[in-house]
Amino acid sequence: MLPYNIHHVAIAVSDLDAAIDAFATQYGFEILSRERIEEQGVEEAMIAVGGSHIQLLEPLEPMSPVGRFLSRNGEGMHHIAFAVADIEAALEHLETIGVRLIDSAPRIGGGGHRIAFVHPTALAGTLFELVEVGNE
Repeated sequence: MLPYNIHHVAIAVSDLDAAIDAFATQYGFEILSRERIEEQGVEEAMIAVGGSHIQLLEPLEPMSPVGRFLSRNGEGMHHIAFAVADIEAALEHLETIGVRLIDSAPRIGGGGHRIAFVHPTALAGTLFELVEVGNE
C-alpha cells in the first residue's frame, strides 16, 4: 500500500497559458501533456521535474472544486499526489485505519490514471491524491 514516489504537486492557476509560459520562462520547463478533464472540471498541464511532475490546474467553471479553491485561496498549491501500485489496497488500508476519504472508490483522472482523494482533515490540512501507476 505504501506510496513509492511523489507523483505530482498540483498548483491551481487562473490562466493556464500564462502559467505554462511563466514556468517555461523562469525555469525552462516544457509541458509533457495537456488535457481537459470534464469530469473534474479542469484543464491540466503536466510538467516533468526529475522523477515527479508539477500539475497546473485551471478550472473550467467557477463552481468546480478548483474554481472554488481559487475563489477562496487564490492561486497556489492545491494538492500533493502519491504514486501507488494498487489503489484499491491503498484505499482499503486507509479506510481500515479510519482515515477520512473524499473518494472511497477510484475514478479516472489525468493521463487515464485511476485516482482517489484523501480529505484534507485527515492529515495536516493538506489534500492528498493517490495515483495508481506501475512502479516506474
